[in-house]
Amino acid sequence: MPIKRRYLVLAALLWPLLFAGCNTISGLGQDMEAAGGAMDRKAQERKSY
Repeated sequence: MPIKRRYLVLAALLWPLLFAGCNTISGLGQDMEAAGGAMDRKAQERKSY
């Protein structure tokens, strides 16, 4: 199999995994943002000044 064809086949096989990973990373970012917001709210509640 020629080298270019190997890369094409490899890219075709990995393409769905790439999109699945992006979806997961996006969800992780949203979760981290929500956790940061919760920590910020608690810090504001406990501020003594």
